[in-house]
Order: sequence, then structure tokens, then C-alpha cells
Amino acid sequence: MKLAEKDDHHGSNDNEKFEKLLDFLKVVHGADLRICKYPTLMRRIGRRMQTAGISDYEAYQDYLEVHPEEFSELFNAILINVTSFFRDKETWDYLAKEIIPKIVASKKKDEVIRIWSAGCATGEEVYTIAMLMNEALGEEDFKRRVKIFATDIDELALANARRAKYTAKDMEPVPEEFRRKYFEHSGDSYSFIARLRVPIIFGRLDLIQDAHISHLDLLICRNTLMYFNAEAQARILAKFHFGLNDTGFIFLGRAELSSSYVSLFTPVDVKCRILLKIPRAKAYERFPVPEKETLAKAPEHHTLSQIRLQEACFEAASKAKIILEMNGFLAFANRQARKIFGLSPQDIDRPFWNLEVSYLPEGLRSLIEESYTKRSPVIRKKVERILPNNGGVRYVDIEITPLLQDGGIPIGLCIVFSDETERYNLQQELERAKHELQSTNEVLVTMNEEFNSSVEELQTTNEELETLNEELQSTNEELQTTNDELNQRSDDLNLTNALLDSVLGSLHRGFVLVDKDGCILTWNHEAEELWGLQAADILGKSFFVQEMGLPVEQLAVPIRKILDEGKPTELVLEATNRKGKRLVLHMTLAPLMEPGRNVSGALMLMEEIKKSV
Repeated sequence: MKLAEKDDHHGSNDNEKFEKLLDFLKVVHGADLRICKYPTLMRRIGRRMQTAGISDYEAYQDYLEVHPEEFSELFNAILINVTSFFRDKETWDYLAKEIIPKIVASKKKDEVIRIWSAGCATGEEVYTIAMLMNEALGEEDFKRRVKIFATDIDELALANARRAKYTAKDMEPVPEEFRRKYFEHSGDSYSFIARLRVPIIFGRLDLIQDAHISHLDLLICRNTLMYFNAEAQARILAKFHFGLNDTGFIFLGRAELSSSYVSLFTPVDVKCRILLKIPRAKAYERFPVPEKETLAKAPEHHTLSQIRLQEACFEAASKAKIILEMNGFLAFANRQARKIFGLSPQDIDRPFWNLEVSYLPEGLRSLIEESYTKRSPVIRKKVERILPNNGGVRYVDIEITPLLQDGGIPIGLCIVFSDETERYNLQQELERAKHELQSTNEVLVTMNEEFNSSVEELQTTNEELETLNEELQSTNEELQTTNDELNQRSDDLNLTNALLDSVLGSLHRGFVLVDKDGCILTWNHEAEELWGLQAADILGKSFFVQEMGLPVEQLAVPIRKILDEGKPTELVLEATNRKGKRLVLHMTLAPLMEPGRNVSGALMLMEEIKKSV
């Protein structure tokens, strides 16, 4: 987490109240939030104030005293835990393929590998490195040789990390193979398997105030430093450097790469933010002094007025300038240098290494030594200088030039500081704008490709619809033809039915048609008159169960014989109809033949035999 300069947009009165609120939080809860970026800090505290309906820092401090539960909500708002499994997957792939094999190869067979996840949040990062180490070593060696320290300042996040339980959405970045191998699925949640949690140690740790973990082979601190200010970043990186073995790696987040790392770490892969520790050489305690015979006195023939002109010119220079004697003492510092570095006339003739300016900016001493050793100018661009009053950052170009007497004898060094902060900021803005433009262009290209693909899909769909429409038209024509045929057959059937009705009506006899099961298919008008039963009431019903006075039981055998053999027969029956009239009937029975000479039913003609007078 990188913490920023104070917000100059707030009035001085508001700033004083804000500082008092920070003092109050530090005294009551031991949380020194001044290491945070002030604009970010003000914005997040402001949200909590807005939620509480408060617009004044002093009133919010009073509110905290009355409502202690608000502290928890406030710190949850400030400590934002954003993490995921395999976040920025290509960087984890690089770590697995390039870095972890180097770490394993550098260790003896039984030597412990120590890893620290600083700012582990809810644990996804911890279990990601655990899976990769298990893949590299195998389960037995992983449990025996690996120690993973996972720390965060947020106790609630640590509790969730220890529980190791995640939702299906949390698991989306995890490859399916790893999901099956390392997690137990229960209901809507996934739990990291318990037997592989043994090498993992969780604990609360404040990166600024607490002692750091040491003897590390890999230190993972991703998207945590960016919430701290530059001064806090420098302090944390120095501690990280101390905690790593000389061959140790540090793995940072994509959003952070402070210039503070330059003298401590060397990039292995800048894109992936993976750095290698630079073993710190023993610093020189003081600037090396040349042999006495190489020293020379300054010329003495200048007039007093010339010397005054030289001093006035040096004093009026727009850039900060410092002159050192060869013995390492401060000889001159112009007005700009005194203003920027807080120097006073009393600092003249003091050892330069005893002054704060000698290590602000960082790395100045090594540059001075390099210039002295080579006896040539040394230039360094964009050196970061942290402001002591508010932790702000300025960028300076440093030029160190040996001052030589006639004959090339060195008599001192001139150090010139050029504040190029605005220029570098503009360059950064320009680079950022270029990246954004490139990103936007890539998005537009992708959108154009997707648009072209959609157009092609629409064209294909249109062709398929046209084909389908032609098929539907053909089907419709076939249906129309079939419908015409059905209409024709319906007309033919109606004509046949009319003809049949005409024929049956002209018989002047009762006519009954039954199917093979004895169900009545036709019952003409004469049959209705003869037996007193309406066709509508008996059609489809069994002929042999009708109560009409006809002795149907005497017809059962002849009808069955007709159905079986297909031969017609005649017989005379006596009957009494429903009106009580006694009848003597001449019955003619014949088979109903289908195509193929199959019998499908029986025909019955009933004619009353009238007695002659």
C-alpha cells in the first residue's frame, strides 16, 4: 500500500482537524495512518463520514468516541482486501516455469524453502503458491520442506484465509485440474484440502511497525505497497531486502514498482514484477581522500571583485549546487541548495557524510565515489528524492563533475541537482496516455473483429432462413396438394354416402350393418320404423344387447358363420317389436367384403312377411 501526500485542496483548518483525527486513531487503536496516501485516506474516511451523516472531521472524532463500533467499519473501509487465485495468470505461469525451479535448484535436498506472502488478505494468493510448490516438489517434499508464512493486518481477512473456504465464483480462475486435485467440493463452497495446509502459518503483522520474517527464498507482496506513501515504501522495501536470502526473489503486483527498489533489487522480469535481491556491499564510511601530493592550492591571482562576481554567479544559479573539497568536507552550497536540503552557513566546513543531504536522494554517496574514482562526470537521471516534511516525491537529475586544477589535479567536486519532477510527470502522463490509447485501439480492433464476425454470422443466418423459407414454401405447396386431394375425397365420400342413403332408402326393408365385433355401423329408416329405435341412439353399440323384440340370440351363430366363412344365408324369424306387434320376418344375411376378399362385417335385410287374406 502506497500512502500519499496530503491533499492541498483542503483548507488549513480542515487539515489540522484531519491531523488531530489521525492522532486520535493512533492513540486509541495504535494505527498510524499517516503512512497512507492522504488523498486515498481522506476519500475513504469521507465515505464513512457521509454514511454517518457527518461533514466535519472534528465531529466525526466525537462520533467515534460515542460509537466505538464505528472503528471496525472505518478500518474495514480503509483496509480493502482485493485478491484472487492466479491473479494476473501470466505472471504466475512465469513464476511456476522460471522462478520456482531456480529456487528449488538452489537449495540442498533436505533444506527448507521459506516463502512469505505479505498482505495475504483472504488467502487466495497463499493457496496459489502452495499449489505451485506442491506441483514442483510433490506432496511429501512439499509438506516436509516448505514453510509458507501468510500475514495481514486485517484479522477478519486472516480468519477467512485460515478457513480456506471459497465460493464457486472465487474458484473461477482456478484451472479445472487444480480444482479437482486441491479442493473439496461441498454444496456451494470449495475448501482447500486440509493435509496441504500444514506448511502454511497465518499471523497478523504490521509491515511498518512489526519485525519482518527473515531467511526467505521468495517474498510475495502484490498490490499492497501501492497503498503506502513513498517513504513508507522505501522503509518496507529495505526490510524486505534484509529478510531475503542473497539469492531470494520478490514478487510484486502489476500496479507497483517503486524506484526505491533500484539499489536493492534487480529486475528478473519487469513485466511480471519479479525482482532478485542485490546483496548489499559494505558502504564506505566516508569519502576516500587522495594522497597529499595530489592536492593543490587554488589560484591566488584573482582579484577580490572577480571572486565576488564568481560567488554571486554561483549563489544566483537556478539549480541547486554543492561544492565538496577533496577531503569530503562541504565547501559551498548556493541559495537553491540551502533551500532544498535545509543547509545553513554553520554546515560549511562540516563533513559531508554527517549531513542529511548525503543520503537524500538515496544512492548519492555511491555516485560521488564513482565520480571520484573515474575522475570523470557522472550523471544520473530521474533519481527519486523523498520530501522529509510530508513524504512527497520529487525527481531530480544529478550531475557530479570533478573540479580539476591546471595539470588535471582534482581539487573538489561540483554536484548539480536539477528538479525535473514536472517533466517526468508529464512524460509519465504521456506514456500512460499512449498505453491507454494503445489499449483503446486494441479494444476497437477486437470490437471490429467481433462486429465482422457478427456480420458473417448474420449473413449465414440469413442464408439459412432463406433456405428454410424455400423449404417451408415447398412443404406448403405439398400440404395444399394434399388438402385438395382430401377435399376431393371428402366430396367423393359425401357423394357415396348420399348414394348409399338413397339406395338404403329405396329398399323398403330394414337394413343393418355390423362390424366383426357385432357393433352397429348402419341402421336405416325402415329399421327405425320396424323396431322403434333411433339410429343416433344405437350406432356404435353392440347389436346383440339391444332390447327391440328381435330374437338376436338366434342370429348370433349365423352372423358368426358369415364372418368366418363369408357365405350368405336366409332364415325366417318371429318377433314382437316394442309396440307389441307380432311379426314374421324374412332375414337375409350377407358378408361385407373388403378388397382382397376379407370379411369385415355382416349385412342384414329384414322384410316383414305379411299374411295373405
